[in-house]
Amino acid sequence: MNKDILNIIRTNSYIYNFLREESNYYKILYRDKNNIKIITELAMKKYKLRSIDKLEKISKNMDLINTFIDVLKE
Repeated sequence: MNKDILNIIRTNSYIYNFLREESNYYKILYRDKNNIKIITELAMKKYKLRSIDKLEKISKNMDLINTFIDVLKE
């Protein structure tokens, strides 16, 4: 494996943890170093670090706050 790829893995904790849990993805990296983008996307999807996941979390929190306010009004 290329030193650049190893450096990317070691500096990004979510990629590092993802590869520790899903070690079968190492063979994808050995085949082609450009697959680090795929691994990054999969890790972000698993740990909910994508922008859409963050928006959903904000939406859920806003719903919770609205529910709490409605309860306090009554």
